[in-house]
Amino acid sequence: MLVHGKRRTTASLDVFVADSPAPHSRLGLIVPKLGRRIVDRNLLKRRLREIGRRVLLPGLDASGKHKDVLLRARGRAYGADFDALTLEAREALEGLCSVGS
Repeated sequence: MLVHGKRRTTASLDVFVADSPAPHSRLGLIVPKLGRRIVDRNLLKRRLREIGRRVLLPGLDASGKHKDVLLRARGRAYGADFDALTLEAREALEGLCSVGS
């Protein structure tokens, strides 16, 4: 797991990154209920999974950095749109992977 990783917090997400023991990058999601409907929670999970699939993991694998990435949604993530979540996740990951990687 992410015992020896790095973390960055944004308005909507907590992003954790650690070296991956696998020969490729992997994505994990934590989407707490926070009193929301299951429909809202599932929508947020689908959005975060798609951001990881389209943006985060291909970028890491293309750069040759094999990392485990964990996205944990915060309360504001439920109200954020797809583009805002994508921007936050990308910027946080770039900051984590460029500092001391």
